[in-house]
Amino acid sequence: MNYENAADILPEDLLKRVQKFAAGKLIYIPETIAKRSWGETSGYKRYLVERNQEIKEKFISGSTIENLADEYNLSIESIKKIVYTKSENKELTYKCSLSSAKEFADAGKLEEWVHLFLLSDGHNKAFSDGLKLFDRYYLGPVTMPLSLFSRCCGPEENIKYQVSEEWFEKRVQALKEKFKSNDDMPPLIVHFVDHGFELCDGNHRFEALTQLGVKEYPVIVWITEKDEYDEFVKKYIP
Repeated sequence: MNYENAADILPEDLLKRVQKFAAGKLIYIPETIAKRSWGETSGYKRYLVERNQEIKEKFISGSTIENLADEYNLSIESIKKIVYTKSENKELTYKCSLSSAKEFADAGKLEEWVHLFLLSDGHNKAFSDGLKLFDRYYLGPVTMPLSLFSRCCGPEENIKYQVSEEWFEKRVQALKEKFKSNDDMPPLIVHFVDHGFELCDGNHRFEALTQLGVKEYPVIVWITEKDEYDEFVKKYIP
């Protein structure tokens, strides 16, 4: 096996994050194993059910909520919802809506809603697969100022994901009409990292809301690092 300089392979932002944990070390990065589709036998949904049941059993056996949060890389709020909910066996019905996201969140299954959305109405399997590579913190839906976010997709030059102006505007105009007639549209999905936000899903909805003059909107926030989770909670959770 040949060793290569990570600086020649990885994007600068990713290289900085790797250096945070393994600067100067030789590391082996295994090939990605193909993930099963959502709903397949032994798939991710079953994993979440089994994980939540395991958390409940450990809580009953004496583990504290704080220790479980650290062990499973979940927020204290998520652990509380898992161990105290009485609807674990209730089959929730996914809908592409804010109310559905809240229902899943109240049952300690916000992560499940995110993947159900991305693999259906969100049309973003790559994002879903990427989220599954590591344990993440999921918070929300929480209403936040839209001024905190900016698009990474659009027709502008030098934007991260450039798309056709005609197609972008057509999609935005259609969403503006939806927002006018539907007060239960799905939340945006944002990543809190490096003291700021990345708008991962909902760029067209974000632009439609901005053009409509909306100042605040519900978002689901996902975070990977514990220190960044603590920072987010301190800054943005009352």
